[in-house]
Amino acid sequence: MGLKKIVSEIRAVLDEKDALREEALKLTREIVRLGGDTIKALHRGEIGKAEERLKLAREKVAQLRKRLADHPDLYFSGYVQSAHQEFVEATLFYSYIAGRDFPSPGELGVPAADYALGIGDFIGELRRHFLRLLLEGKLGKAEEVYRFMEDAYEELMTLEYPKGLVNIRQKQDQARHILERTLEDLTRAKLSKSLEEKLEKTLKD
Repeated sequence: MGLKKIVSEIRAVLDEKDALREEALKLTREIVRLGGDTIKALHRGEIGKAEERLKLAREKVAQLRKRLADHPDLYFSGYVQSAHQEFVEATLFYSYIAGRDFPSPGELGVPAADYALGIGDFIGELRRHFLRLLLEGKLGKAEEVYRFMEDAYEELMTLEYPKGLVNIRQKQDQARHILERTLEDLTRAKLSKSLEEKLEKTLKD
């Protein structure tokens, strides 16, 4: 076979892969956008809208998996992993807010490593929810969120694997920092509440 024919065949393969890559990039951008929309809706208490956006995101995730089924080099790329993380984060946060069971990686149709990284992002979203509850004066509910964050963090820390399998150390470090700040916020809020109650009691006496 001549070199010209070989290069022509290579070009055909790479042209197909390049077109698939562009399609995958478009899908991942849509997944990230829909995941962000889901989270924003949940923070606003718009559960119906969150469900709608999450359903669309799930469809895009399935479409992405199907289109890249024969191209693992593209499927396990960084931009696909990032989209999966956003989807997992939004799904876990929705499940938490709606009081539903958390779906497994298999049920979501995403790789286990991407799901694990999404747990780290989920902890960060729980902090935002915690702060919103504090601002609303719902100290008891805020503390419940913090206790759940502790549990989620402890589970995340059991995932000690080489970077080549799952690059989770950064997520673990971020989660630890988030948990420390959240505990500080909770402690201050409880002390402030205790002081307020004592002052009220003193004034009544």
